[in-house]
Amino acid sequence: MNRTLLALIAMCLPVTGLADEGMWTVDNFPSAAVAKKYKVNVDEQWLRAAQLATTRLENGCTGSFASADGLVLTNNHCTWGCIRNLSTDERNLSNEGFNAMGRDEELQCPGQQISVLSDMEEVTDKIARATAGMPDAEANKARKAELTNLESACEDASDGALNCEAVTLYNGGQYFIYKYKRYNDVRLVFAPELAIAAFGGDPDNFNFPRWCLDMSFLRVYEDGMPANTPDFLRWRKGGPSSGDPVFITGHPGATDRSLTMSQLRMLRDSVYPLWLLRYSELRGRMLAWQDTSPEAARTVQQRILNLENGIKVRRNQLKALQNDKKMAIKADQEAALKATVMRKRKLRNKYGDAWNLIDNAMTTYRTFYEDHLFIESGAAFYGDLFNYARTIVRGTAERELPNEERIRSYTDTALPAVEQRLFAARPIDREFEKLGLTFSFDKMREWLGPDSPYVHLVLGKVSPRNLATKLVDGTKLDDAEFRKMLWQGGVDAVKASEDPLIKLVLRIDDDARALRKRYEDEVEAPRIRGEEMIADARFQVYGTDTYPDATFTLRVTYGAVEGWEEKGAMVDPFTRVSRLFERTTGEHPFALPASWTDHGGSLNLDTPFNFVATTDITGGNSGSPMVAADGALIGLAFDGNIHSIAGDYWFDPADNRTVGVNTAIILEALKKVYGADHLIDELTVID
Repeated sequence: MNRTLLALIAMCLPVTGLADEGMWTVDNFPSAAVAKKYKVNVDEQWLRAAQLATTRLENGCTGSFASADGLVLTNNHCTWGCIRNLSTDERNLSNEGFNAMGRDEELQCPGQQISVLSDMEEVTDKIARATAGMPDAEANKARKAELTNLESACEDASDGALNCEAVTLYNGGQYFIYKYKRYNDVRLVFAPELAIAAFGGDPDNFNFPRWCLDMSFLRVYEDGMPANTPDFLRWRKGGPSSGDPVFITGHPGATDRSLTMSQLRMLRDSVYPLWLLRYSELRGRMLAWQDTSPEAARTVQQRILNLENGIKVRRNQLKALQNDKKMAIKADQEAALKATVMRKRKLRNKYGDAWNLIDNAMTTYRTFYEDHLFIESGAAFYGDLFNYARTIVRGTAERELPNEERIRSYTDTALPAVEQRLFAARPIDREFEKLGLTFSFDKMREWLGPDSPYVHLVLGKVSPRNLATKLVDGTKLDDAEFRKMLWQGGVDAVKASEDPLIKLVLRIDDDARALRKRYEDEVEAPRIRGEEMIADARFQVYGTDTYPDATFTLRVTYGAVEGWEEKGAMVDPFTRVSRLFERTTGEHPFALPASWTDHGGSLNLDTPFNFVATTDITGGNSGSPMVAADGALIGLAFDGNIHSIAGDYWFDPADNRTVGVNTAIILEALKKVYGADHLIDELTVID
């Protein structure tokens, strides 16, 4: 059979028949398929234990409890914001690393939060009743209002003990309320130097073999004391062996495997090209600026790595969507489902218009995508200071409204997190803020055109550079107490403020909100309705034995330690310490920190370093624990290979791989390079 026909047949079969595919919810994990393939029993008790041991970082990463005293293991790159905020001109923690020798030396990460999913409640029927029979735009408002009310009722029922969040699965096929235990006091415990955490830099990023010690430890506190966290993962000192089953629990951010062809074409033709053009230039400006001073270099060193990572992701996402054969398979899959729906009168009457709704929404969005991107989505206003200003202006205004009528990011359940971020005393580099605003003003004028009313509204007759300088030099929003005063003063204090950034946001807010409303009514509402209809149609045609796209909610994936074939040769699934020193050049990004050159002779050169597995993950899984069949920690996910980037749209078991840090090298480095015996002692149950 040809590949297209095989793909169409696969669409008609339960997804559990496919190899190691799927980011599964804990309540719908394919335990029977895993037992059949790997002879492993993943029962409800196993899944519950994994759920309670897995944490979510609000910066878009995952972690896991490593001890009963609140110790959290995650990636080093997931702590870059904390590390940067805690660094000073005299002490660059990115370059030096950090090792708290006692609890009193652990440093609080400004604004960081860590959550654990405790329970979930399906509310699909309630949302269906709240939106029944309404036109799309009206239903969209009613849906958001009902979700807000359900979140508030959930938190009220817990007497404030839980944070409740609405979750959409299967593109609107299901709705849940997820209940989280949230920790607001998060402290840095240990971080290796950036040179070893990101060894190989951009050349090695999304490649394998790798030698990255991409790990850090945080600790959650309650009432000034380390939190009691009995549900933690025990460590397997030796890591995994080739062929071992591997499970990953984490919070994958977003995949687009359920999107229609018109949505994929929107990404391919409009979203990704513009993103790449903007951020490739921003990277260039940062590279030039970093040479102006040591402080500038410290400010952007991690940001440049983040940008390089994002550019590589977007470039390969675009490449995937330009693959005619793969896109033809997606088109045939969509056509097969649509043909089945149209062939049966009951299905046709109920779901037949779904694709037209989405197609028309994408056609409409193309007519004002750039306006919406730059003005309402904030692409014209790069930087922390503007984000503070918009949060204050929008948040104080939204608080005046009934809870269910607010923008969802400012509801009563969302405000505690908003306030923690807003009031956190983070350092702000004003020169970097000027660079960011100048760049984004430039791009706004370039893409919207000098005659755009939005460009006139923002810039007036001032150049991008001069306006950025005026705004940053004149603002006080880098002062956390000033931000708090405005927030607590409410709308009156905001309107009376002479702060130039506050005045800019007030000047553009009506137009930005109009763009937001147009997007919600003309794009979001019909798109959501169409997606709900397609999700229901899939359930009717193929059953419910499938997984939803990633939504930064808890998922479990499964696979095995296994290499792949690349250019006719097999890639070994493991790297070892010995080749790290062979690859070292002494020049960035292949230079080792002094701690490794000084103590490298004491390391066991045969120690496994990084490894790959067939598990299905995406962005957001950074920091996810890699767990053995018996529930022991064997690794820490930090990346995928280059083939995994296309996994946003489809999964290819032949070469899609997760890259992880082996527990063996973590423990070896803690002991022999960093002298962190106190941490090894805390990891009390090491096999």
